Amino acid sequence: MPPSIERAREDITACYTAAIDAVNPARAVKNRLRIEGSRLSLHGEGSLLAEYELSGFKRILVIGCGKAGAPMARAVEELLGERISAGCIAVKYGYTDRLSRVALREAAHPVPDQKGREAAGEILRLASDAGRDDLIISLISGGGSALLPLPPEGITLDEKRETTSLLLKSGASIHEMNAVRKHLSLVKGGNLARAAYPATVISMMISDVVGDNPDVIASGPFVPDESSFPETLEILEKYRIDDRVPRAVLEHLRAGAQGKIEETPKRGDPIFERVTSVIIASNIIALKAAREEAVRRGYNTIILSSLVEGETRDAALLHAAIARESIASGNPVPPPACIISGGETTVTVRGKGMGGRNMEFAIHSAVFLEGEERIVLASVGTDGTDGPTDAAGAFADGSTRKNAPGQGLDITHYIRNSDSYNFFKKTGDLIVTGPTNTNVMDIRIMTII
Repeated sequence: MPPSIERAREDITACYTAAIDAVNPARAVKNRLRIEGSRLSLHGEGSLLAEYELSGFKRILVIGCGKAGAPMARAVEELLGERISAGCIAVKYGYTDRLSRVALREAAHPVPDQKGREAAGEILRLASDAGRDDLIISLISGGGSALLPLPPEGITLDEKRETTSLLLKSGASIHEMNAVRKHLSLVKGGNLARAAYPATVISMMISDVVGDNPDVIASGPFVPDESSFPETLEILEKYRIDDRVPRAVLEHLRAGAQGKIEETPKRGDPIFERVTSVIIASNIIALKAAREEAVRRGYNTIILSSLVEGETRDAALLHAAIARESIASGNPVPPPACIISGGETTVTVRGKGMGGRNMEFAIHSAVFLEGEERIVLASVGTDGTDGPTDAAGAFADGSTRKNAPGQGLDITHYIRNSDSYNFFKKTGDLIVTGPTNTNVMDIRIMTII
């Protein structure tokens, strides 16, 4: 590897490391939730949202779900200590921390399992038992939707799991997936707020969705649901899986669309009057930290957007064009340049290989950037897991495709088989961070040297 390429990779690594550190869950909690004596205060971006006199509550309960749940709960324990009466947090396997007052339940992600169902039932019971004199602190982060699978009567966990798998492979956006999930759940889409009423609720969220829409983050257990039963049927039809989802699921959604099943709670419902919600970390915060590190390392740097969506291949093509434009005309920034973006794209799975959004972005970029010796990029999932793999993402540059045949690899074969993980495993370009215990979608960093 030429020294310039190796240096660029070191710089990119420093940038995404800074980005992930900037959305550290424990630090984000303590930046927003503060205690002075018996007064607890909740802060927004530069403003005070609410204050609570803790002596006025009989119990303080901590509940939540998501990949960042454990360090978030640890931060709350460090703040409130023995004031916490009980709690339960559902996290992805391996995304743990040391907790003393809050029970930690590990479960599967992205396809739910029985452990998740048991955790969801435990969390629902805690919320349902809360009264007007209780305070609930809810800690929600990315991955929470899969970690709280509690389907309604008549739908089995296997049927919900099958539906989730079909949606994951269809190319549906996270907004669309969660619209369906919310209507197949007893806790999502504001249903946990319904169960907790009339308790006082502080809902702290780390956003892993484009646009930071609270009702999409972990399918919004404590916020009004903007989606509806009829919309879920349209999503299944749009991706042509309405004839493939389990019969019980389709019948449940159709019954809801016909008004035979109660809708999820909507805006204006009085159950939300005692809920205060705040987003404490997001993709744009991570991108800004990456930008600061890139500038420190001497790059002309720009953040394109934190709202990148759409098919991963199309996003890779656009980013390659922007990098080439930097070389050709100096726009949007001249070399040495660092171009950063975030968001969450989708992958339509066409083969039986392994991979995820970030590795898919990198393998297509390797094709689009072939011969461009000055461009190096990485796409990284901030949670440390890209799809059902142990990698967070991958590096690619203008020589990746050219070098593949010399390693006995046909990049086209790996693309057709949706097998980006095994391609990059063989080239040595995988990025493996291990669990980061946070999740604010993806980061793409391109350097033009």
